[in-house]
Amino acid sequence: MICCNLANHKSNAIKKLRMDNRISLQDLPLPGLALIKRNPIGDSRGFLQRMYCQEILSGFGLSESIAQINLTLTQACGSVRGMHFQRAPYAETKIVTCLRGRVFDVAVDLRENSPTFLQWHGEILSPELCNSLLIPKGFAHGFQTLSGDCELLYFHTAPYHQPSEGGLSPMDPMLKISWPLAITQMSDRDRNHPLLTAEFKGLMNEM
Repeated sequence: MICCNLANHKSNAIKKLRMDNRISLQDLPLPGLALIKRNPIGDSRGFLQRMYCQEILSGFGLSESIAQINLTLTQACGSVRGMHFQRAPYAETKIVTCLRGRVFDVAVDLRENSPTFLQWHGEILSPELCNSLLIPKGFAHGFQTLSGDCELLYFHTAPYHQPSEGGLSPMDPMLKISWPLAITQMSDRDRNHPLLTAEFKGLMNEM
């Protein structure tokens, strides 16, 4: 199994595999979070990969259409971006894919009353692994580059809405995210995200 889970989860969720001939989804320990695995078709000329198919994914429970697609480039190995989320009514589901390089991609459960509240899960994403992380509403997202020049493609079910955005510190002691490498670069914006306090009860559950 191609997976990197460094979180100390309290739950022992059973991983289920849902398959199509082009795409499979593996349930992860945080409910709603899933690993997408693509099955390329190749020959002597190269290959074809289905990056997104609403018909297939709606059969797996993702019924919303894609509202926005974004591409990021992160140049330095060890860089961290995150942890980002949007509040209702602009809460969003994301599909994150690494097109170039290799990243450690992390999602944190912020859903109010969730049994895995404030737990995190990480997966290594890369073009060679042909995988993506499906992150539901109510999660914060971030990643660390494990190589230079990493390109990430994001599919969002809601447009970016600045008044609704929020962030957590990637180094928050309440989260205890185990980043694989020493952090080499981080934006001032991400570095200055507020730390969690006991008063934070989570985001409204929109699952």
